[in-house]
Amino acid sequence: MALNRRRALLAALPGFAGSLALPMLGHAQAPLKLDVPFAPTNFTLIDTMLRIANVTAKDYVIDLGSGDGRINIAAARDWGAAGIGYELDPALVADSIALAKVARVSDRVQFTEQNLFDSDISKATVVTLYLGVKVNLRVRPKLLAELRPGTRVVSHDFDLGEWKPDLHIRLREYGSNVFFWWVPARVAGTWVTRAETPDAGVRTYEVVLRQQFQALDAEVRAEGARVGLRDIRLAGDGLTFIMMEEVKKQFTFRRFFGRIARDGNTIDGYFRTETEGMRNETPFRMTRTAVADPGPPGAWTYVRGS
Repeated sequence: MALNRRRALLAALPGFAGSLALPMLGHAQAPLKLDVPFAPTNFTLIDTMLRIANVTAKDYVIDLGSGDGRINIAAARDWGAAGIGYELDPALVADSIALAKVARVSDRVQFTEQNLFDSDISKATVVTLYLGVKVNLRVRPKLLAELRPGTRVVSHDFDLGEWKPDLHIRLREYGSNVFFWWVPARVAGTWVTRAETPDAGVRTYEVVLRQQFQALDAEVRAEGARVGLRDIRLAGDGLTFIMMEEVKKQFTFRRFFGRIARDGNTIDGYFRTETEGMRNETPFRMTRTAVADPGPPGAWTYVRGS
């Protein structure tokens, strides 16, 4: 790591003095074959990424390809988050450890010399990326297969191909992009709920969900009624939609809010009937009776080290 670049990072950290004597951290070594060359993210972009991901002291941030550790250090220093950075270059790992000590966050962040494709990311609540187009596409199935629904993923400059972001911000001043995703729950399949409505009594609904990443389309059936769904949205483990139901030759609108359980096969929530004169909220539980694979084919399957 160049000395002037290291000093630039240190200058942004509390407790650094320009005259502070530090050992040279870069050591001569055989060249590494890296998929992504080290290119540090500037501090304004790091702050933007962490704000978009809504990082707090409750989070565990994993940076894949962590370079000199600045994202994990900023997350710990500014937001109190714990975390780990995975980096293949041992000199950068050594730099990260030293810089975390200067920032006084060594108790909350770790840095490990490891190929990101072999890393354990299951503990993450937030994952940060600055990897490039090809590597992002290679890591995408790992994110979908290993992260819990609702985990936040934020990437500097590079998207995840067909997996469209939930939020995309362009910072014109820097010519850079920040992309954000919630890892979606796997909800494809057939779901059934039996609920008491204020206008139609007790009724059974069967909902068939088809899934492409977080995008859903659906069919719904109800005994003795014409029904349809619109405004279906999956955000991590949260599912919302509006059901239009014909009752006594009049359409009733019910807005559903549900949370997918960790077992993936139940959804608990409530629906709000929004027809004039019948506004109320009713709890419900949906149970999955048939599981289907989310799409696109193969996108959710990851073989460690691939």
